[in-house]
Amino acid sequence: MRLLLLAFFSSCLLQLAVAQNSAPEMVVQANLDAYNAHDLATFMSYFSEDVTLVDFNSGKITARGIDEIRAIYEPYFKASPQLHSTILKRLVFDNKVIDHESITGARGNPEAFEIVLMYEVCGDKICKMTVIRKL
Repeated sequence: MRLLLLAFFSSCLLQLAVAQNSAPEMVVQANLDAYNAHDLATFMSYFSEDVTLVDFNSGKITARGIDEIRAIYEPYFKASPQLHSTILKRLVFDNKVIDHESITGARGNPEAFEIVLMYEVCGDKICKMTVIRKL
């Protein structure tokens, strides 16, 4: 009986974890965790095939599709062995997650810089990422 109850509760916890992982904030957090671990394959797995990367300041799409995103981040990860992002503030609204981040180690630079990333999550993948940089 104990084993049966343990199996039941384990199953419930696993289903809850899977359900939570489909929430937009969990998708974005998992993507950030992979970013901080310098795990390109896992990082990329959280983007939809037709993801767009938008520069907020100019309004231009800077990358369209997962291959273009990979072409940006693969050399960036290689040039940034100490890369790390810390969330300063996070706002979650529906399927949007807005992170104000402090990033260190970009391309070997120990100086921190701040950036705001707005993620739109469609299902369990990031389908749009808008970047706001200081001018």
